[in-house]
Amino acid sequence: MDVSADQPIFVISVAAELADMHPQTLRQYDRLGIVSPSRAPGKSRRYSQRDINMLREVQRLSQEGVSLEGIKRILELENQVAALQGRVSELTEELGRRRQPLDARIFAAGAAGDVVSLARGQRPRPRSQAVVLWRPRAIGR
Repeated sequence: MDVSADQPIFVISVAAELADMHPQTLRQYDRLGIVSPSRAPGKSRRYSQRDINMLREVQRLSQEGVSLEGIKRILELENQVAALQGRVSELTEELGRRRQPLDARIFAAGAAGDVVSLARGQRPRPRSQAVVLWRPRAIGR
């Protein structure tokens, strides 16, 4: 049976033991928003393996002299970096799936700021709400 690293399975006493911390420390980190576990139906905290790893990282940073506010900011930035890396991967994959070269594509920008790729000759809908940009082909190509 495979258990996901995100599956909330550890009660606070077990999580505290695995992270080598006091349960009250885990409660404080939850209140401060540093490590926020899932909640079981009875409102008890349930920690995942990812939460335990994060608690260990918090402990390491704390031992190096980083304040709790600093730790919180570091974790927020690490989460942002991970999200951006995921988005770059998604966009790279999408770009790899596109078959036409970029100079043969037309892009439309909608009123909401969304950008879509259109096939040559295709018009965006609704027409009056979009700006269409294209790069003309050089003669003889």
